[in-house]
Amino acid sequence: MSYTIAEKILSDHSNHKDVVPGQFIECEIDLIMVHEQLGGRIHREYEKLGLDYVWDPNKIFFILDHWVPAPTISAAEMHQDCRNFAEKYKFIHNIGMNKGICHQVLPEMGFSKPGMLIVGSDSHTTTYGAFNCLSTGIGATDVSVVFATGNLWFKVPESFKINLTNELNHGVMSKDFILTLIGQLSTKGAIYKSLEFHGEGIKQISIDGRMTITNMVVEAGAKFGIFLPDEKLTKWLGKRTQPPYKYVYPDKSATYEKEFDFDLSEITPVVAKPSNPGNLAKIEDQVGIEIDQAFIGSCTNGRMEDFRIAAKILRGKKIDSKTRLIIIPASTEIYKEMLSEGLIEIFLNSGAIVGHSTCGPCIGGHLGVLGPEEVCISSSNRNFVGRMGAPSSQVYLASPATIAASALYGKITDPREVL
Repeated sequence: MSYTIAEKILSDHSNHKDVVPGQFIECEIDLIMVHEQLGGRIHREYEKLGLDYVWDPNKIFFILDHWVPAPTISAAEMHQDCRNFAEKYKFIHNIGMNKGICHQVLPEMGFSKPGMLIVGSDSHTTTYGAFNCLSTGIGATDVSVVFATGNLWFKVPESFKINLTNELNHGVMSKDFILTLIGQLSTKGAIYKSLEFHGEGIKQISIDGRMTITNMVVEAGAKFGIFLPDEKLTKWLGKRTQPPYKYVYPDKSATYEKEFDFDLSEITPVVAKPSNPGNLAKIEDQVGIEIDQAFIGSCTNGRMEDFRIAAKILRGKKIDSKTRLIIIPASTEIYKEMLSEGLIEIFLNSGAIVGHSTCGPCIGGHLGVLGPEEVCISSSNRNFVGRMGAPSSQVYLASPATIAASALYGKITDPREVL
């Protein structure tokens, strides 16, 4: 039989060597990531089991990132519950709250390796598929099962083959591609599927860009998103982690439920209109919409590639006087790199606000909360009603290039005109 990447990795982590889509199997987990949800609900669920141990403290990655530092008493209490649980069960990788956002920090620290099966208490755990491993988000009760046993059930997914050719044009980013894909599939078009990215085009996409893509496959309903390995991945891993790991490729005759072909040179800047990541529109049709706030950051687009192009647009210029621009790096490491390259100075001189590494505005938790009727253009992954503040506010999703250009003029702007 021939297998896709998802089928191979799930099979390797189970006792079922001949798996087929739709089959339910139990798999051994390599690593589990938990954040504030540990103190929000997971610890209560686990206490119901009455266990005084976790299956392997060395395979739990614990970090605080959503509400950092704690902005409210309830958030502080949640953090206390998280810390107490981590100390009680002797978590080895207790990362704390000064490293950044989980989905950036975990790969930075070398925890995501090809061939691994990783789960996390956050829907955007799919991000690690950029590193040729299988990863997905799970709920509190499933986390408790993994804490207790190290195993979890999966349904073997059907796979979509996404073929990419050529490369993105100047001013067009991976965010434009993944929004285009979601717009074509719809937010329900890939429910419990594995999206597998193929073709010469993937070699033209940076690791930063691949993380953006795999981060947002879940907005189409996907269970997994995974890239084939190449030299860029080898170089990235060489700086972050050590073998053993083994690249996983699909069999040439693997069966896919659907195939999609994208010429990256034909992708253009787009936005996702309120209040659905699949509500796609060409930038040309949205130019001129006035904005109150612009946000570049989150686990989707808070990386160096994103800030470099934004700085290129904003260097020596001032943002619109009626617009707020919030810049938040996804990790402390990125923050330091921005400092060394002078990007933070560029942003501050432009009139932007630069924050510490946290989820912040993405969840409307404690930074950049929108007031009634306000409009924001954001690099985050979701624009649901009330996601970033008042229910009457509106959020447009776009690439960092589009956001920087829009902040410059106080209205949605095509970045190609500025660049």
